[in-house]
Amino acid sequence: MSRKPAFRPVRPSSRTRARARAGLLIWTARVAAVPVLAWMLGLLWFSLALPGAAPLSVKSDGVVVLTGGVGRFDRGLMVVERGAAARLLISGVGRTTTKRQLAAFHKIALRRLNRAELGHEAIDTRSNAEETARWVAKYDLKSIRLVTSAGHMRRARLELARVLPPGIAVLPDAVPSEPKAPGLAFEYSKWLLRRAALLAGAA
Repeated sequence: MSRKPAFRPVRPSSRTRARARAGLLIWTARVAAVPVLAWMLGLLWFSLALPGAAPLSVKSDGVVVLTGGVGRFDRGLMVVERGAAARLLISGVGRTTTKRQLAAFHKIALRRLNRAELGHEAIDTRSNAEETARWVAKYDLKSIRLVTSAGHMRRARLELARVLPPGIAVLPDAVPSEPKAPGLAFEYSKWLLRRAALLAGAA
């Protein structure tokens, strides 16, 4: 009686293994490219949809200037002096900074800050919003004009929506952002991460 030959599994050749590895790498690269492409398309939208200045003919109860960018302070003063708002909050001023020091730094007459209130508590966008909400409640304001840079506006409005009572109208009044791609990409990424955190229920 003849014996059947023992079964011997056929091992894939080195060429076959190389092809399998290459296929896996290509598949992994394609999967990884999806979020990168989505981020790049989002950044393009973010850059093309930057907000602009609001007309001074539109009036608000108050105007809030978030410190930290060129042109914001001057815009806030212009809004008050043109009669588009009666009150001005400059949020995020150094804790020891006085109106006199601020006027000297910007080379303006001190009297131009008569209707301005300095907010010393804010250190970032989140605390800017909280400081603004306290100011709105203090004077029972129903509408505010928000002055910040164009790239920062979406994140600032996101934080304000988190803390302001319903029914408070917020008019975005953006000053131009620095035309530098890294800065806009950084702002876009921060807005995305903060928006995701808020959607997930984080404070």
